[in-house]
Amino acid sequence: MTPRNKIMVCDDDESIADVIQVVLEMSDMEVEVECDSSKLYSRIQIMNPKVLLIDLWMPKMSGDKVIKQLRSIEEFKNLYIVCISASMDGMHVAMEAGANAFLPKPFNMDDIVNAVDKGIAA
Repeated sequence: MTPRNKIMVCDDDESIADVIQVVLEMSDMEVEVECDSSKLYSRIQIMNPKVLLIDLWMPKMSGDKVIKQLRSIEEFKNLYIVCISASMDGMHVAMEAGANAFLPKPFNMDDIVNAVDKGIAA
């Protein structure tokens, strides 16, 4: 049996995170959700995901700060990070922080699956 690909989703909007989780699990992926960005680092260390989907603007610690923190740690330099945001300058902020891809909100669920598939293949 082939191990399922591990995906971490971090969005402070639980309903968005839950929908993404359901869609990715239907694509036979192992998905964990963390809605508190300040707890994400410890969760990633335990799970060791192949792909991280992260919202850009969250309370406590913004997505760009999380991305910068992860990129500064050797073991996470190759983590494929997809940033999602409704912000007009979100793509610029996300890519400057070190994200591999950006999806604007509102997004199509096919776009989420395709972005994750690209991250798995990377």
